[in-house]
Amino acid sequence: MQLNKLINAEKKEFDRSYIKFLQSHLSKEVLSKAMIYGSINGGKRIRPFLVSTFAKISKIKKKSYRRISFAIESIHSYSLIHDDLPSMDNDDYRRGKLSTHKKFNEAVAILAGDALHDLAFEILSDIKTHPSSKKRILIINELAKTLGSQGLAGGQSLDLLYENNIVSTSKIIKMYKMKTSKLFSFCCVAPFIIANKNKKEIKFAYDFGQIFGLLFQITDDLLDEDQDFKSLGKTPGKDKKQGKSTLSSLKNREKIKIFCMNEIKKFENRNKKYLIKNHLLKRLIYYNLERFN
Repeated sequence: MQLNKLINAEKKEFDRSYIKFLQSHLSKEVLSKAMIYGSINGGKRIRPFLVSTFAKISKIKKKSYRRISFAIESIHSYSLIHDDLPSMDNDDYRRGKLSTHKKFNEAVAILAGDALHDLAFEILSDIKTHPSSKKRILIINELAKTLGSQGLAGGQSLDLLYENNIVSTSKIIKMYKMKTSKLFSFCCVAPFIIANKNKKEIKFAYDFGQIFGLLFQITDDLLDEDQDFKSLGKTPGKDKKQGKSTLSSLKNREKIKIFCMNEIKKFENRNKKYLIKNHLLKRLIYYNLERFN
């Protein structure tokens, strides 16, 4: 089956179960409405797809890995709600509709993001996610490191710090890996932790998330430059207007493609034995290049 069809099939199934989960766990108060609004707003749901892919490799039950996906999308949604705020990237639209702070207000949006962040840890700490408290603690610890000063929050901080500054390629790549790749790595690592995979296998899962996330962010930056509102679902060309430091601000499209191919080849050479056994993973590595071709 085509990769996009696989991703879309997983997206539909995930969306159905996620909205059902949120509605059963949240109230009808305005904060809950904002949380749902900021979470059920389209998107590719590529993170849940990665979770399910690595979970199937690990032969983990759907009940367990679906809850990991709920936690991850709650985190991702929180990050987008906060990212759109006037004090951050200041965008009025997200995925084709008003940003959460424009639909409600800034205070409600901030609290909705905070509450979604907390919901993720509530989900992962629950015995329904996995009967072993030790494994639950391990994935909670992994997620906490993913989101902190050396992960998503730190990467977002650098993103803002680098605006309207001349920044080296290496610093931009580090920023990408912190703000984007870390969460993708968690998607891949969490099922392997649950499945008692060894350190080498977990290292492979982490590295896969790193290369996938790096290519994902590079592609997103390129699409921001040449796609319209309908395609992006948000204001196009904002990165350039805001003076964002991106790889595309330093290199042309052809050089970026060469850079991406070199990164892919290095990863493939280091991980041949894993990729031979899992053809879907190899297809996924090239997924992002196909997005900007």
